[in-house]
Amino acid sequence: MALLPDRHPQKDFFILDIADVVPKDDTASMEHPMFSLATKPDMRHLHYEAGDVRLEITPSYNGLPTIFDKDILIFCISQLMHMKNRGEKIGKRVRFTGRELLVSTNRPTNNLGYQRLEQAFKRLRGTTFKTDIRTGDRMETRVFGLIDEGGFVMREDGSWRLDYCEVVLSDWLMRAIESDQVVTISNDYFRLRRPLERRLYEIARKHCGNQPKWHIGLSNLQRKTGSNAPLKKFRLNLRQIIADDHTPFYRIELTGDDLVIFRPRNTRTQIAPAITLPDWAEEKARTVAREKGRDYHALRADWLAFAQAESAKGNPPKNAGAAFLAYCGKQDSLR
Repeated sequence: MALLPDRHPQKDFFILDIADVVPKDDTASMEHPMFSLATKPDMRHLHYEAGDVRLEITPSYNGLPTIFDKDILIFCISQLMHMKNRGEKIGKRVRFTGRELLVSTNRPTNNLGYQRLEQAFKRLRGTTFKTDIRTGDRMETRVFGLIDEGGFVMREDGSWRLDYCEVVLSDWLMRAIESDQVVTISNDYFRLRRPLERRLYEIARKHCGNQPKWHIGLSNLQRKTGSNAPLKKFRLNLRQIIADDHTPFYRIELTGDDLVIFRPRNTRTQIAPAITLPDWAEEKARTVAREKGRDYHALRADWLAFAQAESAKGNPPKNAGAAFLAYCGKQDSLR
């Protein structure tokens, strides 16, 4: 199954410059199956345990939130992290136009796109979670929703027209943002058609990261994805995803004894020795990034990838801190 088309190759944003915002996902929801992989209303009451983490999910009348509903949270997290990295004040209330969200998450901007947004708000607001998953420096057993509010604000201009959308994130999610428990994800995530494929990418991004490889047993992987398919069907679905080979940045392998292996597609940068940036360089680089309106974490990741590639060729940086600062200083402002 092919990737979804890039529906908006020309990101024509006029109000909020979100074309430069790097997509971010929170690591807690990447770790655990908090979203349904179903494409039809899912009314199951879910119970999940992993180690000392327990998770109970109770759907509303509208069903469980889906992995596609999560796009709204990714969009909001990305906006807040972009503002935070620029040194701007952030809060749990995020305001945006519907078009901005639809374009940045590669969704159609027709009436159906807005109708789906409204249904997603209902599922995200109505579903309750009971968990002791840690976010920030806290671990609490609480019952909460992923968002406190979500909806549209209309303006009367001859006729009623949509002015903007607004989402109020939960305290649980805000702690993850405030403590930087987020990672950058690929824009191609929004082009993945299959819910399972999106979930597999999240798991790979969280656990494999930039390591040469990461592996997990098939049955354990199924539990982490939240799939309720029989293991035989899950294996078949995974093999199809492996054959299509669209997972951003990662390749997946399934061995004969049901071991699933994730590897970065470009392993050249992995053979170089680890490059460590001194604290003083990171502190100065954050200041430079804020002044230029850049995402510090994206700059750091880009430079480290370049430096590791050069190291693999036998050209390691002589002074990693100074080289990184020089790189940041050469980046043009995105304001």
